[in-house]
Amino acid sequence: MLEYAGRVDHQVKVRGFRIELGEIEARLQQHEAVREVVVMAVEGPGGQQLAAYVVPALSTVMDDVAAQAALRENLRVALRNHLPEYMVPSFFLLLGRLPLTPNGKLDRKALPRPDASQLRDVHVPPVTPLEQQVATIWAEVLEIGQVGLSDNFFSLGGHSLIATQVTSRVQEQAGLPVSLKTLFENPVLGDYCVALEQISPQADPVQSELAKSLEALKRLSTEEIEKLVS
Repeated sequence: MLEYAGRVDHQVKVRGFRIELGEIEARLQQHEAVREVVVMAVEGPGGQQLAAYVVPALSTVMDDVAAQAALRENLRVALRNHLPEYMVPSFFLLLGRLPLTPNGKLDRKALPRPDASQLRDVHVPPVTPLEQQVATIWAEVLEIGQVGLSDNFFSLGGHSLIATQVTSRVQEQAGLPVSLKTLFENPVLGDYCVALEQISPQADPVQSELAKSLEALKRLSTEEIEKLVS
């Protein structure tokens, strides 16, 4: 649920949190890689979410998919260092320029609407039975097509209410004594599954360390793996 308060499009109330969009914009504008930015509340998977429309300081970023992915992640990390999770946009859309009206003002209606495919940069499919089971739970509760090991629960539209539903389903379907705190401390699916392995009644210390190592390997690029084995 979203309610507008005060100036239209500048202060919003999303899922009970009053948010000053200008505060988020100011933080992003301080980033050296950002030339222009505007933040809006938009309709996304799981309800209303925040979207940041960013014009990179370097125009060449728009021609490099890897650079775009890196910039989006850097901006997420930068915001999380200064703002609470509910103020970190779910979407980061990079644009060559912001659309303007004939009068030279920002044309908010012309900004592209994000979709679920823009929530993640690289899909890393779940492998183990537990990963597949938890990924299915996330996808069902968040009402999105698929979830990968590198996906962040909150970036996909998750919030405290949905986190409670996920925790309940994991407890019931996986039979694990998991707490809500586990998801908040491990919002990335791969990390969450590793945490679940560690709290399993049958968890073995050696197996837990092995699970961590395997999870780290899954996230390495081909070049990084070649360097390790060379």
